[in-house]
Amino acid sequence: MSPIAPVRTRRFHPAWIVAAVAFLALVGAAGFRAAPSVLMLPLEEEFGWTRTELSLAVTVNLLLYGLMAPFAAALMARFGLRRVTSVALLLVAAGAGLSIFATEPWMLVLTWGVLIGLGTGSMALVFAATVADQWFVRRRGLVVGVLTAGSATGQLAFLPFIAILVTEQGWRQASLLVAAGALLVVPLVLLFLRNSPADLGVTPFGAPETWVPAERPRGNAVRLALGTLARASRVRTFWALVAGFAICGATTNGLVGTHFIPSAHDHGMPETTAAGLLAIVGVFDIVGTIASGWLTDRVNPRILLAVYYAGRGLGLLVLPLLLSATVQPPIIVFVVIYGLDWVATVPPTVALCREVFGKDGPIVFGWVFASHQVGAAIAATVAGVVRDSTGEYTLAWFGAAGLCLVAAVVSASITRSRQVALS
Repeated sequence: MSPIAPVRTRRFHPAWIVAAVAFLALVGAAGFRAAPSVLMLPLEEEFGWTRTELSLAVTVNLLLYGLMAPFAAALMARFGLRRVTSVALLLVAAGAGLSIFATEPWMLVLTWGVLIGLGTGSMALVFAATVADQWFVRRRGLVVGVLTAGSATGQLAFLPFIAILVTEQGWRQASLLVAAGALLVVPLVLLFLRNSPADLGVTPFGAPETWVPAERPRGNAVRLALGTLARASRVRTFWALVAGFAICGATTNGLVGTHFIPSAHDHGMPETTAAGLLAIVGVFDIVGTIASGWLTDRVNPRILLAVYYAGRGLGLLVLPLLLSATVQPPIIVFVVIYGLDWVATVPPTVALCREVFGKDGPIVFGWVFASHQVGAAIAATVAGVVRDSTGEYTLAWFGAAGLCLVAAVVSASITRSRQVALS
């Protein structure tokens, strides 16, 4: 295939338009990521369901959210970003909208778990990695940081609005808000999201003029994803990244994202107040993740991961001492620091996947991200069981702190290696 000549008359590279639309799509899909922690209590009160039953729906969601990631990366490579992203947003909207008819726990598993899990999993953070990989040569780390912030911030920024709606209107109206948020982004995706720079006759941002676009893979996307896993699994670095990212998921989406509000409520704190604290996490996540992307372009990503996990573990270790009925300065310090660290791990992890696995990096990251959600799913369920068994979450917080120390050691021990060709 011949090189694509850059269009010199463009002062503003279209890669940034694609990145902006991708950011909005991630925010739109992330609405439901915040919803369970706010909706658990009203559902418990209305139907008498236990935390364990409610956590099961979240667990299915988290598992599918992660396990879909590598297949989504393969689907995006095969069919393009626009088609996969549009279908994903429609699945999120359908799951959130249909959940208002739930009267049994299994209905939540179907809507919260299956439909929304498939939808959010078809985008997830592999979407950010794929956009950065296809549209950028320079500023890849920064772009991954910005898009990752969009995903996590969308998740947490919805919290205050959902909490207010739950309090004043009910949980069904909150679910409809999430559905509307996902639907509103679909037209933007269809109009402005392009699959690759070649579609517009340009090169990726920062690419040399001799850049040659990669041919779109042909054949079965499932086979592509599974084949990449089989080859990557023979590389030690892959398993180190899997272990660290599983712990990352357990200590963010699984534990804090799902159980922080119920835990704070156990200490007498109103739901809206606890939701506001998580929203602060979302605000500082923007700063932390973008800064992490900037640092990833300049600092050894292994060092960054070790520092991030160690800091997170320290925060979780002291969290049980900070929760109370009112907001005190120490809990503000916690949410600020935790926000800076929330998904700061993503840019260096994506960078290591690219460094070690080259053009197969996005699909490899999809499998690494799958471990993130497996860890999150396990933590969501275990924390619910701990709460039902002991009446508090303390053991869950301490256990997560210990896991973070393990992740820090594993990340620091990743050795430099030459790039591995998987295909």
